[in-house]
Amino acid sequence: MTWLITGGAGYIGAHVVREMLAAGERVVVLDDLSAGIPDRLPPGVPLVRGTVADRPLLDRTLAGRRVAGVVHLAARKEVAESVARPEFYYRENVHGLTVLLEAVAAAGVRRFVLSSSAAVYGTPDTDRVTEDAPCRPVNPYGETKLAAEWLTRAAGRAHGMATVCLRYFNVAGAARPELADRGTSNVIPLFFERLARGEPPQICGDDYPTPDGTCVRDYVHVADLARAHLVAARYTGRSGGGDLTVNIGTGRGTSVRELAELVAEVTGLREPAAEVTGRRPGDPARVVASVARAAEVLGFTARRDLRDMVASAWAGRRQAAEGAAEVSGQVAAP
Repeated sequence: MTWLITGGAGYIGAHVVREMLAAGERVVVLDDLSAGIPDRLPPGVPLVRGTVADRPLLDRTLAGRRVAGVVHLAARKEVAESVARPEFYYRENVHGLTVLLEAVAAAGVRRFVLSSSAAVYGTPDTDRVTEDAPCRPVNPYGETKLAAEWLTRAAGRAHGMATVCLRYFNVAGAARPELADRGTSNVIPLFFERLARGEPPQICGDDYPTPDGTCVRDYVHVADLARAHLVAARYTGRSGGGDLTVNIGTGRGTSVRELAELVAEVTGLREPAAEVTGRRPGDPARVVASVARAAEVLGFTARRDLRDMVASAWAGRRQAAEGAAEVSGQVAAP
């Protein structure tokens, strides 16, 4: 069978593509390249440029490639941007999914894996949040992910489609340096940039109800996350229909201040005293996963720790800097 991977040229998507290929699955990628990079894809992987809101393109791709399952990763994901542009986020993350599910149902596709997020929980009042915890998102991004889950499960029930919604936590690291996150919105790349310039790590808020006052998050290696998508995709083939919602994390929480200290240690860069700014709109204080269901139902457990994530992300950052220096004829920054 062939899997359609939407957003497959993105940071997470490219890891999922390679994981599925290594396991013997056939894939085709749909990506509008607004954030995706074609060079992330291995040679020979078909790339269809376009959006999930383009129904004629979806119909041609699903039929022409004989797609039997979909892994849907294409979405907007920046919390602060979602607060400033909620209409845009609902259009991209919910309307686009609506069009995709209509096309999938019409094509007779019966296996669907949705990229969701721990943002659906908002600020849970528990040490480790289970999948049965109340969902009270605190920003439009989280709202769109929760709406996407509702829609996916409803479409699955209506059309006899096996669905899995993966609620993943904070993603970091890289399986290979060239696949590293090149964005500027995630905390680890932001720390790299500031430390490399001799500037202090920037912490958004130190007055949260946590041990050191900074936000606590559960970080999961992107390679582990890619493996979770493969496991979920195969689960849809043996589940006999129905739906599954599952957390993908490590079950370990790390504060932003602790993360800043680890980044400085791994990179060997001087760590000036952290600069504390005001809270970011829509940031919950603590979100750490309960990972029992992933282990029990999917047989999935994350294997890599936070040091692995930081070290692999740093290797990717260095490779990108060296490549840029070769092009410009300058010496790469550390």
